[in-house]
Amino acid sequence: MSPKIESFVMHCGEMGSRWGFNRTVGQMYGLILISEEALSAVDIAEALNISRGNVSMGIKELQSWRLVNLQHKAGDRKDYYVPAGSIWEMANRVFEERRKREMDPTLSLLRDNLLDEPANQQEVYAQQKMHEIHDLLETITQWASELQRMSPEKLNTLMKLGSGVGKVLDLKDRILKSGSVK
Repeated sequence: MSPKIESFVMHCGEMGSRWGFNRTVGQMYGLILISEEALSAVDIAEALNISRGNVSMGIKELQSWRLVNLQHKAGDRKDYYVPAGSIWEMANRVFEERRKREMDPTLSLLRDNLLDEPANQQEVYAQQKMHEIHDLLETITQWASELQRMSPEKLNTLMKLGSGVGKVLDLKDRILKSGSVK
């Protein structure tokens, strides 16, 4: 690997641990992602200096996240791996998996706790805070679902709007408070 590619692959390892999988799996994904050709388990093991068993377990993890696809080459019995879709699709899959693993269980716990009658003032206060957290997570989940249905072009346009959306909302608030534009 060239120094630039190695730097990217190592960084993906660090990011992988933040996304929800281990460093080696992150490195494997980074390598697969920026490789022009499909990579075999042997290619991955040699490039990253890891065991074939480690590669096999990492590939299974990446497949469970739906981030890599298996590819075959005519006349070759080896399995080869390629990224499963575009960068936008990858981002959507990572977000979706994190939602399933992190937000859904939290929402489920909050719903269960909010169904119970509070036994004392401490629980009344706690439930009020849990309700706020629940509402925030529900809003984030609904918003993210809407974003995931958008085309990459629309998402890109939305992100480029950036702080401009906040300025429009601030203007709207000023108009509603004063009855006119200032």
